[in-house]
Amino acid sequence: MKSQENVNIRMLVLEMLLTVSDKSQQDASQPAYSHIVVRDVLNKYNYLSQKEKAFIKRLFEGTLERMIELDYVINVFSKVKVNKQKPVIRTILRMGVYQILYMDAVPDSAACNEAVKLAQKKGFATLKGFVNGILRNISRNKDSIEYPDPKSDFEYYLSVKYSMPDWIVSMWIEQLGREKTENVLEGLLKEHPVTVRFREEGTFIEKFENVLTDQGGSMEQHSYLQYAYKITKTDDITQLPGYETGNFLVQDVSSMLAVEAVVKSFVDVNGLEKDEKIQVLDICAAPGGKSMLIADLLKKAGIDCHVEARDISENKTCIMNENFERCGFDNVRANCFDATSIDEEWIGKADIVIADVPCSGLGVIGKKRDIKYKMSKQSVDAITELQENILDVAYQYLKKDGLLLFSTCTVNSVENDKHFEWLKNEKNMTAVSLEKYFPQLIYADTANEGYIQLLPGIHDTDGFFFSVLKK
Repeated sequence: MKSQENVNIRMLVLEMLLTVSDKSQQDASQPAYSHIVVRDVLNKYNYLSQKEKAFIKRLFEGTLERMIELDYVINVFSKVKVNKQKPVIRTILRMGVYQILYMDAVPDSAACNEAVKLAQKKGFATLKGFVNGILRNISRNKDSIEYPDPKSDFEYYLSVKYSMPDWIVSMWIEQLGREKTENVLEGLLKEHPVTVRFREEGTFIEKFENVLTDQGGSMEQHSYLQYAYKITKTDDITQLPGYETGNFLVQDVSSMLAVEAVVKSFVDVNGLEKDEKIQVLDICAAPGGKSMLIADLLKKAGIDCHVEARDISENKTCIMNENFERCGFDNVRANCFDATSIDEEWIGKADIVIADVPCSGLGVIGKKRDIKYKMSKQSVDAITELQENILDVAYQYLKKDGLLLFSTCTVNSVENDKHFEWLKNEKNMTAVSLEKYFPQLIYADTANEGYIQLLPGIHDTDGFFFSVLKK
């Protein structure tokens, strides 16, 4: 597919996939992440039509998301297995197979022909026949491909069907059970609409919806929170009314629920008669959504607050401050600081500490599709040690009776439940029951124990863990 500006769309996707999935093309110090790559490419080629940009996004994200299944299918039909193929050729084949299996609007013949052209343009003319033969064979037999038998090897079946590395499948089966694991895997492959929160109710929401509808999009109020809405088919969120003035903010509802939990807990524990300004410290704050939400919720509760948002990255800190200023927050500021280091000036000063700690990110695979390939058992072990160091520091910042919001965007009991228990046992913190704060739609039998694990495919959110504990 070529655009009217002579941009070869499939070549563009090929280069994007090589940037993300081919280790030889990656800078180890600055690895390429899929959500950033697709954002940057769509911004660079913003002059393309909506249809062309949608094609780029679908082919890039879909090929990456289904890569394990695509490799399985290629290996069924190819004598030269995927791991023995040249990176360019195997990426071209993956793209072709994805179009054949999952893009009904693309004729199989077009998927085959364009793959052959890509091979030739990338200097592999001698392999045109190889590419053409495999893809046409798959096209002819796509309805009779034999997949792993779930009865003989359930874990392998799940790994291939849902394109999830086997170590993650095995870990989730051990922690969640077989049925819940398959629900999560299925949920991660579903479409994930952008979620926004509106800071004020009223006619603005109607105006926003009218503009979005005119652009071919749609919106739906989220069942968990009245100020949260799911929006679809939006080309550029920054062009929607109210972005520049901060009337709405992009944030997953799971993150909103976590902040709701700590604010409601604080109001219950402390009441509304505090005269002094309370101090909130968000120690791993980027991109700043929780910092802004807690400021808004405390204001609505009649509580004056100052929020300091921190991140180890100077660049992210600057972006947060730009967003805080754009949205009109005069009581929220970002500073660059390492969450594992102690800031003596804050010891025993915070009424609320938000510790949304770095994690394996397995709960947001549906949005950041390459996480599952970049993460490993070894990297998870390193992350858990980092998490404990950060939580140890976070604890020291709290006043007596201060509240800690500990959260992650992952599904892994080693990163979540284990640290929750560590805070109770090693730091003598008291878990705050969350049972009365949320609608019955968010069923979690652990809510009364002080934590909730949200699961894709079961809850209408990302995979997310949050807990509230009192010092």
